Amino acid sequence: MHWIILAFGILFEVLGTVAMKYAEGFSKPLPSVLVFVFYGLALGSLVLVLKKMDVGIAYSIWAGSGTALIAIMGMMWFKESVSVPKILSIVLIIAGIIGLELFD
Repeated sequence: MHWIILAFGILFEVLGTVAMKYAEGFSKPLPSVLVFVFYGLALGSLVLVLKKMDVGIAYSIWAGSGTALIAIMGMMWFKESVSVPKILSIVLIIAGIIGLELFD
């Protein structure tokens, strides 16, 4: 069950970051409110997960997955630049997440 909660926490973190992009420096009311709602849900999910998982593992998976997903979304959705070093860096983040779980 804690893996499902962690997955939702990652999803909420990603949604919060996307809302941040659309909030345009807190000048747009709805996306600005959604930043706080989604990040509140993301952190709440992480707090629940920490009852069952080590903090280093849970936070690394939460933060690393969110970072990789946002980087990918930025390139695909927001038309941010794509480069070989960016792609390799995302692959390394994912490899690190997998490594942390496999060797725990």
